[in-house]
Amino acid sequence: MAVAAPVKTVNKSGVNCANSCNSRPWIGLLAAGTLAASGALLVSGKRRAGLVTAISGAVLAMIDQPEVVSKWWNALPVYLEDAQDLLGRAQAAVEDLTAQGEKLKRSLSK
Repeated sequence: MAVAAPVKTVNKSGVNCANSCNSRPWIGLLAAGTLAASGALLVSGKRRAGLVTAISGAVLAMIDQPEVVSKWWNALPVYLEDAQDLLGRAQAAVEDLTAQGEKLKRSLSK
C-alpha cells in the first residue's frame, strides 16, 4: 500500500494556500449579500430581521475567513483593556466634575 505525499497548492500570486485555495468563493459572496441585506432591513426599520440577518452574515464571513477571525480574537483583549481604561478615566472625570459642582453649589449658597 503506497501513501501519496500531500500536494502543495499555489495560487496565482505564487503563495502556498493549502487551506485558502480550497475555500469556496460563494461563501464570501453569500456573506456579503447577507450583510448588505441586513443593512437594508435595518434602514427600513425592520430591526429584528436585520439583526438576525446580520448575525448570519457575520457567521458566514467567519466561516469564509477563519484566519482573520483568529487575529481579531487574539487582539480582542487589548481592545477591551483599552476600552476599560477609557471608561475608568471617564468615570473619574465625571466624579471630579460632580465634586467640583457640589463644592461650587455650597460656596454660592452661603
